[in-house]
Amino acid sequence: MKLEQLVRALEPATLPSTRLDIEISRVTDKSRNVIPGTLFVAYPGVNVDGAQFIPDAIQHGAVAIVSQTPITQLPNLPLFLVPNGRAALAHLSAAFHDFPSRKLRVIGVTGTDGKTTTSTLIENILLAGGHTVGTITTVAAHIGGQEVDTGFHTTTPDAPDIQNYLAQMVRQGTEYAVIESTSHGLAQHRLDAIDFDIAVVTNITHEHLDIHGSWENYRDAKALLFRALMHSARKPRTTKVAVLNADDNARGVFDFLRELPCDERVIYTQTDSSFVVRRSSEIAISARAISHTANGLTFTVDSPFGELDVESPLIGRYNVSNILAATGAALGRRIPFDAIANGVKMTRGIVGRMERIENARGLNVIVDFAHTPYALESALKTARELTQGAGRVISVFGCAGLRDVQKRAQMGEIAGTFADLTVVTAEDPRTESLAHINAQIAEGLHKANRTQDKDYFIVDDRADAIDFAINKIAGPDDVVIVCGKGHERSMCYGTTEYPWSDQDAARRALDEG
Repeated sequence: MKLEQLVRALEPATLPSTRLDIEISRVTDKSRNVIPGTLFVAYPGVNVDGAQFIPDAIQHGAVAIVSQTPITQLPNLPLFLVPNGRAALAHLSAAFHDFPSRKLRVIGVTGTDGKTTTSTLIENILLAGGHTVGTITTVAAHIGGQEVDTGFHTTTPDAPDIQNYLAQMVRQGTEYAVIESTSHGLAQHRLDAIDFDIAVVTNITHEHLDIHGSWENYRDAKALLFRALMHSARKPRTTKVAVLNADDNARGVFDFLRELPCDERVIYTQTDSSFVVRRSSEIAISARAISHTANGLTFTVDSPFGELDVESPLIGRYNVSNILAATGAALGRRIPFDAIANGVKMTRGIVGRMERIENARGLNVIVDFAHTPYALESALKTARELTQGAGRVISVFGCAGLRDVQKRAQMGEIAGTFADLTVVTAEDPRTESLAHINAQIAEGLHKANRTQDKDYFIVDDRADAIDFAINKIAGPDDVVIVCGKGHERSMCYGTTEYPWSDQDAARRALDEG
């Protein structure tokens, strides 16, 4: 693609006087990915300014530069100065792939917890309705029936990757793209050039304040997905729909998002069947007759289109909300009831989400991604139900280093309140002191009147902690729930990612016990 075509996608920029008829082979912000003919995009990062890598990019074949930082010395190459380099990267990447999201119906799913489960439910509902679907989640990307690994500790992929995935979907003839939209991805402009048609929120609770600075900033980052609806390209026979959680209003989240413009709102609730819509463009759906057992969930969805009986193998009452969110997205596209019911029913275990570890010993061992206060509380309450009053809940978890500090004591208090016994351990300590992290978690356990070496234990090595819980503490009727890593396949110590799997660690402990 010619440079002249690409730069039309840029927001106002300082244009170079040199020629623009150069052929561009790649758009990237990483100098290590530069090949001859690359357009290199530089912007200030968390620790360094990408502008310092411009000489390296040129040495490896970059033929044009986009920079947020003014450059004083540069060979005779086209240089574009832009107000926001991250946003420029997103729009250039979309242009390089001929704006693939304009050829798809795009559903974005955001929220603190439940994004991957809700995205998977939506995917399966659409598949059950006979549609072709691609997905991009924190677990993997699904394109043309194939799974693509999106890397370690992935949130939303970087703009060049996500636009490439969308372009692959278009080439496969895909109708729908479902994108898990994290606060990082939204705030860092990775999703800026995606034309969304449906925006779904699960909940917005305490998380990532280390990145966003305040809860309000975190909420506003999530809200960017909804603000994008009315700024996105219009597609034939496609209404711009917001799917909102009426139950998530403790801090005014629902009221805040409800005021953002869209063509239609689908509002879901599992706690207030009397909820009343106030606009003709609003649709309310609710759950009733909820039954939760170790085999899953059953309930009825009431909607303006009639009643829908739902049966799901997913464990946890909180999944009622995720199913309602997915149902809301489906109704936003007027997917038939039978496809919704079949799609929900076919969504079985999701890796790292209340995932049972089968074993010959018959012990109840679960791996879950819960890494926020709200998610941990929900997971522990679910584990309590699974004991059926006969056994104890034994939690194993930690908190990540260089991440939200405030939640550590909160999660300790939650574990002390909702688990009988807790094993505190490592979860990606990075360059932070593991002892310091675990001490902050212990503060919360003490607040819940828990005593070390009686009600809770600190075992630094995560494999040893899981083995300790399974082989030293657990009895036949107990539930051991290992939280925090879920689907992730690495653990970060210092600056190095080491291979890791909670599932494998649990299986080894079960085999060795």
